[in-house]
Amino acid sequence: MPEGASVLLYGYRYSVYTWIARFILTEKAIDFREIAVDPFSSEPDPRYLKLQPSGRVPTLDHNGFALYETAAITRYCDAVMPGRPLTPTDPKRAARMAQVIAIADHEGYVPLVRQVFAHAVFRPAEGLSADADTVQQGLTTAKTVLSALEAIAAEGLVLDGETFTLADGHLAPMIAYFAQAPAGLTALQDYPSLFAWWEQIKTRPSLVKTDPSLPDQLP
Repeated sequence: MPEGASVLLYGYRYSVYTWIARFILTEKAIDFREIAVDPFSSEPDPRYLKLQPSGRVPTLDHNGFALYETAAITRYCDAVMPGRPLTPTDPKRAARMAQVIAIADHEGYVPLVRQVFAHAVFRPAEGLSADADTVQQGLTTAKTVLSALEAIAAEGLVLDGETFTLADGHLAPMIAYFAQAPAGLTALQDYPSLFAWWEQIKTRPSLVKTDPSLPDQLP
C-alpha cells in the first residue's frame, strides 16, 4: 500500500462503477487517493491481482482492508467513515434503496452503459467503431428498467430529489452516462418522476466534481 494514504481507490477513470465509488467517497467528504488500473490490460499488474483476483474495478483499500464489488464498497464507506449517513433508518426506505442498487446492477448497467453510452458516446469519442443496432437494443431494453425506476421515484421513498441515499449514488452515474446519448436523454424524458429526480441530482457538486468526462482524444 502506498505511503501517506489511508483510503485508496483503485479504478479505471471511465468505469461507471469507479465513478460510483468516487462519488460516494466525495459525497461523504472522505480524503482518498485514486490509483489508476487498466482492467483491459493483457498483462494485469500482479500487485493489483492480489487485491482483486479477477482484475476488475474498483477496489477499495482502507488501512490495509481490501474490498471489491461496488455496492459492498459504498455500504462499507457509509458504515465506517464519517459524514452524513446515506442509508435510511426506515426499513422500507432502506429496502427500496437496496432494490434500486440491484436494479441498476442487474438490469440497468448493460443497456444504459454498455450498449447506449458505450456505442453512442464513448466509442465514437475514442475513435472506435460503434454499432447502431447495439444502441437500439439498449434503448429497447432500457424501457423496462426505466419503468421500474419511474415507479420507485414516483413512490417517493427514495430517488425523491431531496434525501440523498446510496441509491442516488449508485444510479446517478449510470443515468449520467445514458443521458449523454441524445437518444438516451430523450428516452429518459418519458419518465416524469425519474426525469425530475435526474434534473435535480445532475448538478449535485459531488457528482459534477467526480465526473470523469469523455476521453482526452476528443477535440
